Amino acid sequence: MTGALDRLMALEDIRQLKARYCRCVDTKDWAGLASVFAPDAIFHHRFGGSVRDPWTGQWKPPLPEPRISHGRAAIVARIRSVVENIHTLHQCHMPEIALIDIFNARGVWAMSDELRDRDGQLILRGAGHYHESYVSSPSGWVIATAELRRLSIVRGDGHPD
Repeated sequence: MTGALDRLMALEDIRQLKARYCRCVDTKDWAGLASVFAPDAIFHHRFGGSVRDPWTGQWKPPLPEPRISHGRAAIVARIRSVVENIHTLHQCHMPEIALIDIFNARGVWAMSDELRDRDGQLILRGAGHYHESYVSSPSGWVIATAELRRLSIVRGDGHPD
């Protein structure tokens, strides 16, 4: 980074990027969602449905096989397959963003989300952190890698763990 103003602008651009990610998922704006990812982005989905007990180290429910989407199109397709027919509300806050250089950054975002079926019945309410890396592209900052690590999951209305 060349100066303090450049660093502040990069941090704000990354904050706007994450806000756009949440809005696009919740409004089912698939083209907009695609725009937040690098063409060769990687999204690790394995930890999104499980919580690790901090005292025993056990995952509940047990972790599935690794689920990784490679590339913008695959990431959007995966997210779309999960949330297209349900109501979602995502909130990301308290970012910890580290600028590595003028082209790369990484961040951790506290998050909460709620998923409801078409009748408004709770499917899942969760909280945790997104762990991400970012790259600067000709169109602005984009997500290069992402992983959701949940700390809490509450399942509702007959949806078992």
